[in-house]
Amino acid sequence: MNIPYYDSIQLIERLHRRFLDVLKVELDRQGIQDINNVQAMILYNIGNEEITVGELTLRGYYLGSNVSYNVKKMVENEYLEQERSVHDKRSIRVKLADKGVAIRKMIDDMFDRHKEKIAETNLTRELFLEMNKTLGLLERFWEHQTQFTGLSSLDDF
Repeated sequence: MNIPYYDSIQLIERLHRRFLDVLKVELDRQGIQDINNVQAMILYNIGNEEITVGELTLRGYYLGSNVSYNVKKMVENEYLEQERSVHDKRSIRVKLADKGVAIRKMIDDMFDRHKEKIAETNLTRELFLEMNKTLGLLERFWEHQTQFTGLSSLDDF
């Protein structure tokens, strides 16, 4: 039995893995071997901010233990700088080091190339806007399922 909801879940998982493959190929093309694709996305999502490891986890991109491990590796490989909070010694703040800024720029350049190539396809801005709207609704639906709010339909949003 073909259930569109389940098919969507599988497609989301495959798309995530496929994008990480694309990023891995980009890292390989640049000869970058001391950082992996997941770590590169962590750097990208940190951006110009200075944030705690906990904030990265709360944003929902990563699992706690994975973030701690990856941050440690990126500090060792000089992609991130870290410092303990003056107010809470348990809290560590991280920001991009020069190598991290370079990775972020590399990913921005890759996105720019992708944008140019996408313009040559049937993937229109309107399709992306509609997809983003649908994925946002699905994210909110799943969020409500974890909160036991009693919401039963998308109309409840």
